[in-house]
Amino acid sequence: MGELHFPQCKKCGVGDLVPLSDFGNQGAPIEYKAWVCTNPNCTFNLKIRNGEIFINEPINDGSVHTYRR
Repeated sequence: MGELHFPQCKKCGVGDLVPLSDFGNQGAPIEYKAWVCTNPNCTFNLKIRNGEIFINEPINDGSVHTYRR
């Protein structure tokens, strides 16, 4: 199996764009729902939600998230 290569971020030119997946409202997996830059100083992101594309939405720190039990 070959090595994975991700596209370079066009905004910063330093990081790579990596895909993120999520789960829909009914629990179905959604692959490549978002692409984010690996450079922590960049913050470029592209997200697909309900068939629309959103670019550079604010990034929240997940460490303050309250998880459901």
